[in-house]
Formats: sequence, structure tokens, C-alpha cells
Amino acid sequence: MPKTTQLRTYTVRDGRLDEWVERWRKEIVPLRLELGFTIGGAWVDREHSQFFWLISYEGPETFAERNALYWASPEREAMSLDPDDYLVHTEERTVEPAY
Repeated sequence: MPKTTQLRTYTVRDGRLDEWVERWRKEIVPLRLELGFTIGGAWVDREHSQFFWLISYEGPETFAERNALYWASPEREAMSLDPDDYLVHTEERTVEPAY
């Protein structure tokens, strides 16, 4: 399958941005990497309580299939991390390089 990259934009609940970033770094990133995803970077906009990151996958499955594997994994379940506890709004856009 060709490489798929998503730009993900999350609006985080007031006062929870730092906690979200910490959990994302320590729990989400290692599992994503273990499952073959790559992370192209992550940024915060403190003024708007937003978190942005680039995630890519290139492998035998589609991005959607691999993403479903992530969500169904026992490791993800063991996180006891409900995105709704942190995120008010999420947006995922599939993007491609222009430069």
C-alpha cells in the first residue's frame, strides 16, 4: 500500500493540554511506533488549547486497517485512556507532500 499521512488536530479540554501531551508521548507514541506507524512531529497551540500531529503508515494494510488494529490491541485497551476525557474536538485530514 502507498504511504498515507494524516494531520490530526485536537482541541483539548481546558487545563488538560499538558496532561494530554504527556500521556500521548508515553503511551500512544510507543504503541503507534510498535505497530509500524511513523510520527512526523507534534505541536501545541496553547492559546487555543490545541494539539497537532502528523502520523503516517506505509505497509501491507491500508491506514484504516492498521489504525483499527491499533484500537483493537490489548495494549491500547490496557492504557485506560478515553480520548473523550481530554479531547473536545478532533479532526483528521489525509495530506500529501507539496514540498
